[in-house]
Amino acid sequence: MDNHIKMLGKIKSKDEFLEFMNLYAQNTKETSVAEYLDSIISWTEDMDGYYTNKNQNAPKNIDWDFIATLLYAGSIYE
Repeated sequence: MDNHIKMLGKIKSKDEFLEFMNLYAQNTKETSVAEYLDSIISWTEDMDGYYTNKNQNAPKNIDWDFIATLLYAGSIYE
């Protein structure tokens, strides 16, 4: 049921990302878009703490514009 979670930290290609998204979409049917976006905002604000708690370095060189474009495009495509 949570196979998408096992993929985190291992996604290296577009095909793997799409596999993750398909699995993930199957598990988010009850979440509203507003709740989901609020959770993304909260996690992003505290993402350094997430990585610290996992004894990992936060990623560098994040393409924030690409992430914003990806989220926006999902609201208007098809």
